[in-house]
Amino acid sequence: MKFPRTINRYCPKCRSHTKHNVSLYKKGKERAMNHGRRRLERKKKGYGSFPKEIFHKNAKMNKRSLPILECSECGKKHYSKSYRVKKFELQEV
Repeated sequence: MKFPRTINRYCPKCRSHTKHNVSLYKKGKERAMNHGRRRLERKKKGYGSFPKEIFHKNAKMNKRSLPILECSECGKKHYSKSYRVKKFELQEV
């Protein structure tokens, strides 16, 4: 799917339609000391196999792409509607 890199949308902070720069959401680096990671490490420690079964039947072919809109006037960021597509491409219009 081709999506424009700049788009005219409503900004809730400015309360008007302004130009927005579009970028894609990316997951941040996972913290090593968060609770889920500590729990998994505790389960993995010691004798035995992997504690959780590894799911092999992948039903979905693609992930959701989430565009982030940033207002060029005030810099406020907000999410747009997410799309489930194989390829999400930002392009200049």
